[in-house]
Amino acid sequence: METMRALQEEVAASRVDQEHFQVDLATPHENNEELRRTNEELRMSLQQAGERTMDERAPSIPPRARPMPFSQAIMDAMLPATSMGPKVTFTGVEDPKAHLTVFHTQMVFTRGSDVVHYKLFMSTLEGAALEWFVSLSDGHITTFDQFATLFRE
Repeated sequence: METMRALQEEVAASRVDQEHFQVDLATPHENNEELRRTNEELRMSLQQAGERTMDERAPSIPPRARPMPFSQAIMDAMLPATSMGPKVTFTGVEDPKAHLTVFHTQMVFTRGSDVVHYKLFMSTLEGAALEWFVSLSDGHITTFDQFATLFRE
C-alpha cells in the first residue's frame, strides 16, 4: 500500500512538473510571437522610410545617359580585368605632350587595344583637365589620334 501511495505521489508531482514545463514552454512561444510581430512592424517601417527616401531623391541617371566624349562603341567595350591604370596624372598645368608620351610609354605594358587606352586615359585626368574632358561634345571622339589632338590643343 505504501508503494502505491508513493507511486501516486510521484504521479501527482510529475503532473505538477509537467504543468510547469507547459507554462515554461508557452512563455517563450508567446515571446517569439511578440518578437516576430515587432520585427515585422520594424521591417515595414524601414521599408516605408526607404520608399519615402527614394521618392524624395532625384531620379538617378543611368551611366550611359551621362555625357561622354567617347563614342558609344568605345564606351561599350569592356576593359580586361588585368588592365592596370597608368601611374600618372594630368591636372591641366603639366605639358600635354609630355603627358601623352608618358601615358603611351606606360600603355606599352598593357598590351591592350586602343579602346583600353581611351578608357585608361580618362583615369589620368584630374581637376581642370577632367572638367575639360567631360565638357567635350557627347560621343564625338572615335579615335585616339583625334582625342590626342584635342588634348594637345
